[in-house]
Order: sequence, then structure tokens, then C-alpha cells
Amino acid sequence: MLWIKAFHIVFIASWFAGLFYLPRIFVNLAMETDPNATQRLLLMARKLYRFMTMLAVPALAFGLVLWLYYGIGRQSGWLHAKLLIVVLLLGYHHACGRLLRKFETGQNTHSHRWYRYFNEVPVLGLLAAVILAVVKPF
Repeated sequence: MLWIKAFHIVFIASWFAGLFYLPRIFVNLAMETDPNATQRLLLMARKLYRFMTMLAVPALAFGLVLWLYYGIGRQSGWLHAKLLIVVLLLGYHHACGRLLRKFETGQNTHSHRWYRYFNEVPVLGLLAAVILAVVKPF
């Protein structure tokens, strides 16, 4: 079980690196006026989105193994709250993909300032998930 936990943490940390960095690329895309730089940033964003999606899958799989096979958090309110956070973060991940497609088609309607605030969402999600998993307040 400790190996599963270790891999879960590693993949979660890796997935979050993408969740933190992709919106930062969006900030730069929203400010960029040079078409060559825009294309370079879009290439970076596409590759990062693909990579962070591949990292999210084992992160979720290891978490499900811990919950369903080893029974971690069964009958615990903290786990239900953490699962809600995970679902919200998956929605955020999906929203990043949609925003990327808008940039690719030239339909972005948000400012760089909006993306700076949008970039803070995964920080709050990580904070909430870690507190729930470590402190287990209920």
C-alpha cells in the first residue's frame, strides 16, 4: 500500500505542475502580439496539456486503488469532501483544454489579468485536498 501511496503522490504532484503552469502560458498568450511567439506558446500549451492529461490518469487510478481496494477513507467525511475537490479539479483541467482550443481558434475573450486569477484556482484546490487528506477534519 505504501508504494501505491507514493506513486499517487508523485503523479498528483506532476499533474499539479501542469495545472499550475498551463494557465501561466495562457497569461502570456493573452498578452502576446507577435504571431511567431503565439505559435510557439500554443505549441508549448498543447504539449503540456497532453502531458498533464497523461499524468492525471495514473494519479486518479492510484487514488481509486487506495480508496476501493485498500479502503482508505471509507465511511469518512473527509474523503467525500476530497473527492468533490478532485471532481472540481478535473473540471478545471477540462476548462483548461477548452480555453486552449479557444486560443487555437483565435476566439479567446479573456484578458491576461483574468488568467492570472484563473491560475490561482489549483492552488486553492491543492490546499483543500492536502488539508483534508492530512488533517482529516471530519
